[in-house]
Amino acid sequence: MNSPEPVNTMTTRPSLLEPGKNLKKRYRTDLWFQRIGITAIFLSLAFIALLFFQIISEGYTAFIQTNILLEVEFSEQAFAKENLATADYPGLIKKSLTDTFPEVKSRNGKKLLFSLVSSGAAYKLQEMVEANPKIIGTRQKMWVAAASDVDMLMKNKIDRKAPEENRRLMDNQLAWLDILKSQGRLEKQFNQTFFTTGDSREPELAGILGGVKGTALTLFITLTLAFPIGVAAAIYLEEFAPQNHWTDLIEVNINNLAAVPSIIFGLLGLAIFINFFGLPRSTPIVGGLVLALMALPTIIIAGRASLKSVPPSIREAALGIGASKMQTITHHVLPLAMPGMLTGAIIGMAHALGETAPLLMIGMVAFIVDIPGAITDPAAVLPVQIYLWADSPERGFTEKTSAAIIILLAFLMTMNSLAIYLRKKFEIKW
Repeated sequence: MNSPEPVNTMTTRPSLLEPGKNLKKRYRTDLWFQRIGITAIFLSLAFIALLFFQIISEGYTAFIQTNILLEVEFSEQAFAKENLATADYPGLIKKSLTDTFPEVKSRNGKKLLFSLVSSGAAYKLQEMVEANPKIIGTRQKMWVAAASDVDMLMKNKIDRKAPEENRRLMDNQLAWLDILKSQGRLEKQFNQTFFTTGDSREPELAGILGGVKGTALTLFITLTLAFPIGVAAAIYLEEFAPQNHWTDLIEVNINNLAAVPSIIFGLLGLAIFINFFGLPRSTPIVGGLVLALMALPTIIIAGRASLKSVPPSIREAALGIGASKMQTITHHVLPLAMPGMLTGAIIGMAHALGETAPLLMIGMVAFIVDIPGAITDPAAVLPVQIYLWADSPERGFTEKTSAAIIILLAFLMTMNSLAIYLRKKFEIKW
């Protein structure tokens, strides 16, 4: 009887004995994968750089404002009444302009001449007189803001070579501006108004202080409510809650809430905080409550992940020397998990800082001129301020929109940098 022929392993398993057969093909595939990944990274960086360049190139001019030097006579006749607030400050501005250009006699010509100066110049005169009444009866030189169209012309955003019917400034206005510029009375200066005033219908008078302060108050309420509640919820779910269907349901809902569209939280705030509890609309306290609800899932998830990262040996050692469950958590586990919790809180706050949709639902889209002084005062926030300016038809608001975006991005980058710093500084690797 013939014995069976031996199996030729050289022909049945060539891949194990000939490892170099497809080596070049695998290396070529890896190389193409690396190139695709590097290309994707460079494209992402290029688009981000293009976005930043577009915003900065459009918005940096908002930090500069065109001003006109006027010689104003604070005549005593203009202040005959005892109330300084009722004086004819616009008349003082008009008299200064007519004294500068006495050849302008017609009504239409004077109207065009007066339109070169911002309407806010009269308020600046009023502030000067109320701060120092002794200037009444004297003649003072002062810089006042030019109108938005003049400002756009000085920033080369209006083509003066275009036909007169296609531009917002007439030929005689251009001639007057050339005279002022030749006399050194028309200059571009640092726009302090942009950082010290609230919103305005006039582009040259609009500022971001109201939006910045409203944002600060809103985020203060958000952090005050969301951080302690989120940390407490994370500690309970991770350390104390029993493993049953109810806790599983809570965990699933927390994870789902992190993905809920932000406008849903706005609708919730409108229905509960405003319609049910009767809190005032367009206030930082309502905005903070809504954003706190939105930031809670992020803080809870980050908090639980930080607690899980603490080694079980820490808990076992504390319990082994007689510490209670609460003492173990408060004195040993929580201090080690706190850096991760702070990082999650900052990321949640940065997310809340850029939200607009939920705040629109609770009325924070209203036009607010006054700067808020308390959490119950009407206020705007930076994202909503950007939304309002972007919807304005005036050309001057375009650069204000980009400038506000620059400031908002600076806030976001600062908060994210702080989160990275805290994680690197206090992170403990086991």
